[in-house]
Amino acid sequence: MAERSPCRGGAASGHPAVTAAACDMLRAGGNAFDAAVAAGFAAAVAEPALTSLGGGGFLLARPAQSRPVVFDFFVDTPGQGLRAGDLEPHFVPVTVRFPGSEQLFNVGMGSVAVPGALKGYLHAHRRLGRLPLRDVLAPAVHLAREGLTVNAKQAYFLELLVPIMTLSAAGRALFEPAGRYLREGDLFRNPELAALLETLPHGGEREFYEGEWAARTARAMREGAGLLTAADLAAYRVTEREPLAVDYRGYRVLTNPPPSFGGALIGLSLRLLESCEPVPAGFGSPGHLALLAATMREVDRHRAEGYLSPVDLGESDLLESRGRVRTACGGTTHISVCDADGNAASMTTSNGEGSGCFVAGTGIMLNNMMGEDDLHPEGFHASPPGMRVASMMAPSLLLAGDRVRLVLGSGGSKRIRSALVQVISNVVDFGFEPRAAVEAPRLHWDGERIQVEPGFADEALTALEGRWPLNRWTVRDLYFGGVHAVAPEGDGAGDPRRGGCAAAVD
Repeated sequence: MAERSPCRGGAASGHPAVTAAACDMLRAGGNAFDAAVAAGFAAAVAEPALTSLGGGGFLLARPAQSRPVVFDFFVDTPGQGLRAGDLEPHFVPVTVRFPGSEQLFNVGMGSVAVPGALKGYLHAHRRLGRLPLRDVLAPAVHLAREGLTVNAKQAYFLELLVPIMTLSAAGRALFEPAGRYLREGDLFRNPELAALLETLPHGGEREFYEGEWAARTARAMREGAGLLTAADLAAYRVTEREPLAVDYRGYRVLTNPPPSFGGALIGLSLRLLESCEPVPAGFGSPGHLALLAATMREVDRHRAEGYLSPVDLGESDLLESRGRVRTACGGTTHISVCDADGNAASMTTSNGEGSGCFVAGTGIMLNNMMGEDDLHPEGFHASPPGMRVASMMAPSLLLAGDRVRLVLGSGGSKRIRSALVQVISNVVDFGFEPRAAVEAPRLHWDGERIQVEPGFADEALTALEGRWPLNRWTVRDLYFGGVHAVAPEGDGAGDPRRGGCAAAVD
């Protein structure tokens, strides 16, 4: 029998084409950061309901030969150069009909925050990539120009957001070609985005943030009562931060630091779990589920108070809290990559629900982060222009000593923290391999009751129900997050709740 060639890493994401883009980079001799950036661009084509170059995100990078770093390219509050009286948002309210409920979202020009994704991807590639940018962009260019077939999960996401995706003529041209909205099995193309991507090696980033495309965007905003200005775009910068480190039962978790709070809430959750020694015997046992539920309720209490104190994590230099946290939710996706050289990349990105507004001629839908109710508890546009918005997104790494054990992250708004904590616990406390850890049933405390996926024993759920209100789901659902994870050996899992795909590179 022929010997199996050594693994050259692997990737996990929310779409097979996105995972393929990452793996193509690894096969071509690129590193994990080339792969993550290529996947990010590809996701902007393949997952248009969840991410966009008009949104933002975070990349937690751990180079094999240097210190880990978080690239924060999330959105900023807009309005630089406007008078105080002009900082009144113009929203377009739309109703999105979820299974069993409806939710009102604010979209339109006034909902747009300063986008960071395009600049963030290019910044990360310049800092840590090794392949030519043209090669890194090639998978996304191909997908955008030649098209890809809409799969079942993406069709479902698109169907939820019909009123947003078709709000403008540009959106209707993309998502309603020939007068019929895209469905599973249809071909989705974005030729304008393909053309823009091809300009990036020749200064296209400058055009988007300071050149002709920036001027077009600023004009459209003035005409549509939006707040995003040319000064906002020109001033946007990617910020590099030290990851938040939290120890858990002999392992170390690196995650997203302040000003975002997703990572801090994960850290607090792990500290609370660790304070219970020993771990209740058996995954899904009554004791295990009770511990998870109690931990989530306690973390939710801290979150409701609007801050985390340094005492919560004992990391005063990293978690000094000033005022109330503002967090973003909405459509989110994640990419995890490991390579053969020991590099690891964990990247989470979001476009909110999308604003329905496009940068003319680019195929890029802008975000709606300024129209999110829970993003602005003190009122819309209460923060001054130019402030980095906080997020629940928490790209993370699980380390055993100096070795990466698992790269992981999730979409899912407030469920991000509960999904990631449960996957980390499944690996550390119960010895699960990545796929088993991701596919195991989950629960989530929503502030009023415990939401529970199918798969737990009736005995354990009955015991849980004796203490707290419980809602038993009959199907696994994207509500419970979408954890895409990969280990250095190439073992990985794309969360089936969100159509995920993992692959190893041999």
